[in-house]
Amino acid sequence: MSSPTRPHTGTAEGGRQGSPGPDATAPAPEPSVDPGPAPAAPAPAVDPVKSLMLIHHDLCADAVDPLEIAAGLEARGVTERTARAYRHRDVFALAEEMYARVPHTEDHAAAELHAPPATPRARGPRALARLLLLPLPAVLAAAGLATWPHTAGRPRLALAAATGIAVLLALRACLRRGPLGSRFPAAPGTVAYVLLLLAAALYGEGLISQAISGGPDGSWAPRTAPLLALLASLVPAAACVRAFRRGAGRRLGSSRSLDDFAAAVWPLLLALFALYLCTLWGLLGVSAATLHQATGLLSAGSLGALLLLARLMVQHGRAEAARAALLIACAGQFLALASLFASRLPGAAALATPVERLTALGGTGAVPALACSLAVLTLLVRTVPALSRASAHAKAAAETPGAPR
Repeated sequence: MSSPTRPHTGTAEGGRQGSPGPDATAPAPEPSVDPGPAPAAPAPAVDPVKSLMLIHHDLCADAVDPLEIAAGLEARGVTERTARAYRHRDVFALAEEMYARVPHTEDHAAAELHAPPATPRARGPRALARLLLLPLPAVLAAAGLATWPHTAGRPRLALAAATGIAVLLALRACLRRGPLGSRFPAAPGTVAYVLLLLAAALYGEGLISQAISGGPDGSWAPRTAPLLALLASLVPAAACVRAFRRGAGRRLGSSRSLDDFAAAVWPLLLALFALYLCTLWGLLGVSAATLHQATGLLSAGSLGALLLLARLMVQHGRAEAARAALLIACAGQFLALASLFASRLPGAAALATPVERLTALGGTGAVPALACSLAVLTLLVRTVPALSRASAHAKAAAETPGAPR
């Protein structure tokens, strides 16, 4: 009878073959193999978007939505070509990834910022008061003009002074607190240039006529019809400004690239600009027919267009460009008057020739019309590309209730 087969026992590392281990029933361990030195961990891949986020850390940390990051990147020189270098189709897509990767610890506060106001009725009286400011300068001026024929002597002078001060205060309130107000401060001297241009619209043409005829040798009647129409145009100007701000905010939310946004905004800007001009020309016709004066379509129309563009630029943080255009208009009219008076010096009669020929062709209103038209063209060339940039509208869209995000 043969002996039973002995169970096979594996050998431990360094043991003898055939000697039973401590536990004969345990499976034999796998023979160990020295793996050698561990391979070095692969170097982490370079993250270009993260490096861009470090560069623009302040922009990413303060942004409440991707639109603000996109507008900020555009303002800092990041273009569509730069976005493609970061493997994104456009700046908007790059901004969305940057916004998603930023840790937002104040999401609740941001949601409250975007939420509509809880008590909109509380803002009703204040909004109504701002709307009533718009026609106030024109109403005060019309009341002064209606009372003017019934006064004489010192009462007339007192009426003129009171009306002028009241109109200036109402106009200042419109430009600072009304619908035409701006969250950006105006450049120094802007208000002074606006007042000089309005004074030129009132007395400038009469002064040019007096200077050509050898005067001034007495008083002359002011051109009140253009000034009254310009004051009345504050209402359509505010409507156009508001429509442009809301329209640009909607297009900012729906556009998928900066080029798409620019292509959608500049036609809106030019359309509202043309609409305002047509409205202003209508107001000029009505005021001229009422006061039996010249309409001043060219001179007052170009001045109104200049003031509207300047206000748009100030509202979107481009106050320096607005001031430069207003300065061009003021300087053009001043140089025209200075050349007329300087031509009275011996041997300097030729200085008055350009102004005399211009007034012979288009009347005394041709001088302010030419000066303001040059300023309008200069400012329009800068306004269209500047206001077609997303960075000019991001904050306005964030502050507009109901704007898409």
